[in-house]
Amino acid sequence: MAQNINPSVSSHINSPTESKTSEGTQHISQDNHAVTKRLQKELMVLMMSGEKGVSAFPEGENLFKWVATVTGPDSTVYEGLTYKLALEFGSGYPYSAPVVKFKTPCFHPNVDTCGNICLDILKEKWSALYDIRTILLSIQSLLGEPNNESPLNIQAADLWPNQVKFKKYLLEHYNSHSKN
Repeated sequence: MAQNINPSVSSHINSPTESKTSEGTQHISQDNHAVTKRLQKELMVLMMSGEKGVSAFPEGENLFKWVATVTGPDSTVYEGLTYKLALEFGSGYPYSAPVVKFKTPCFHPNVDTCGNICLDILKEKWSALYDIRTILLSIQSLLGEPNNESPLNIQAADLWPNQVKFKKYLLEHYNSHSKN
């Protein structure tokens, strides 16, 4: 299982449009082309995989910003719930992890109120071998198997051992935010 880490200790992700010199602009343009090709390939893999409970697509025409959905895994307190996430890819992708945040409020020990996720594969354990599918499946797995040793949400971590109380609070939280 992946380890969780605090997302506030994150490395800078280069914006696909940042440039300092004309020489740097050419380098970034080449990086963008490579990232674009990789993201197009990953989109095709995702569309063809038919993976249950996860999906992702670019947000409009911008390949560097995606919207994803993750459904709660079966036989967990998250079963039947669907969450939207935002993924933002920098010019260093796949050598640097994308920024991934919950857009749907998620009451979970490893997710803070801003949607930041405490998951090591999104930080120091990132590998260029990971892809969007891997990220989403890891987040889906994290929903049912939090790391209470590294919580971002202390209240959720404290409630987690009592799954009946946790689910009651989770559903109240989820339903109150889904009406907005």
